[in-house]
Amino acid sequence: MRTTKLALAAMAAAALAACGGSSPSPGEQNNKVQFASQVSFGDSLSDIGTYRVGTVKAIGGGTFTINGDNTGVNPALTGKNWTELMAAQLKLPAPCPAMTGLDGDASKGFSVPIATNSNCFSYAQGGSRVTNPIGKGHKATGSALGALTVPVVQQVKNHLAVTGGKFSGKELVLIMTGGNDLLVGLGQLDEGAKAAGAAAGAKAFGASLTAQLAAGAPNPATAAQAIGAALAAESVRPGHTDNSVVTAAVTAAVTAGNTAVASPAVSGPMALKAKADGAAAGAQAGADYVTATSPTLVTAMATAANELVALVKTQVVGNGANYVVVNNIPDVANTPAGLAKSATIQALINAMVKAFNDQLNAGLGSESKVLVVDVFAVSHDQATNPGPYGLTNVKDTACDTSKNPLGNSLGCNASNLIAGDVSHYSYADDVHPTPFNYFLLARYVSQKMTVKGWL
Repeated sequence: MRTTKLALAAMAAAALAACGGSSPSPGEQNNKVQFASQVSFGDSLSDIGTYRVGTVKAIGGGTFTINGDNTGVNPALTGKNWTELMAAQLKLPAPCPAMTGLDGDASKGFSVPIATNSNCFSYAQGGSRVTNPIGKGHKATGSALGALTVPVVQQVKNHLAVTGGKFSGKELVLIMTGGNDLLVGLGQLDEGAKAAGAAAGAKAFGASLTAQLAAGAPNPATAAQAIGAALAAESVRPGHTDNSVVTAAVTAAVTAGNTAVASPAVSGPMALKAKADGAAAGAQAGADYVTATSPTLVTAMATAANELVALVKTQVVGNGANYVVVNNIPDVANTPAGLAKSATIQALINAMVKAFNDQLNAGLGSESKVLVVDVFAVSHDQATNPGPYGLTNVKDTACDTSKNPLGNSLGCNASNLIAGDVSHYSYADDVHPTPFNYFLLARYVSQKMTVKGWL
């Protein structure tokens, strides 16, 4: 492992040196393959401006990083992602988004007609998944943004539709996806666990409070029925509160003959115990839900990877592409979002990432026209060994998301960063890289392309 770390660190240092220290300016080189163009498919990690319209554009946002060219302040603050840097390095025209628009809340400036842009071949969209059209930020999820989230399978179809159903064989095809399949799955898991916990907690709370209040009544069984009915009725009444539910139950207990609980000194401790019982039961139910559901999420990631493998083989390589770079999923557990999760969820994230990456490598690793880049390896090493990469912070976010209305890096720019020099931070928000980290990714991909014999 140490040998691997040293090799990766040396590679990063060499890449930096080739670019003139820490500056992300592309280096001069003579490529073995002279690419005619660049085509990219994927999600927010490759999106160069699908949503730079309406309010998003007005607030200085549009891509998922620190937006804007701020190289005058620091050479690393280019505002560019890795696909833009790749194009510059290969001396190809600056890429442009194949589609722009938003399908969200018009009152917030998030409803902008969808436009397709001719001769623009950057199809990646923030929120997109491999095959599922409902990604993060899509209006069907309740998001006001109304992200388009065209899945990668449709992105490829859209490209083939404007190129006569074929790749020329002279373009560099960049693909990076799967992250949103993971994030959507985790979001659904969290919602499910909360729902299971809330239901179990409410049931345990009610049972505990009812039993305690009924115990002192002349006829505990009859009292329990009355208390339970009162508690259930108040729990579904619009505007009810925890206190009003307890009050309804106590009132029913007094009516049933347990007059002692009319005193808060008697009923108060009962309510506290019931709440503790409910919290414990809710936590256990939530944990049980996670345990029971986690294997399905891991399987879903393997399925998504297999779908991507089939797409690359049949629709990309199968339609004439000769140079296809497919990046695997990075070390999500070591992003700020991942680090904020429990150890159990971090382990699940790692299992989901591994399932996807393993299937990707198994399906495409031997394809001569495909280069699978192990972004997980380098991102993991950056998280645990940041110094040689020139990274100064790998745990915190450079963007102060509370200061922009979108709450993530899509609306991040120089005006809403945290204090201090964040130019060499790893993350702009809780999952998206800074321009400097995108630069490191571009150089890592370039190095692997060199090994492959393409550069």
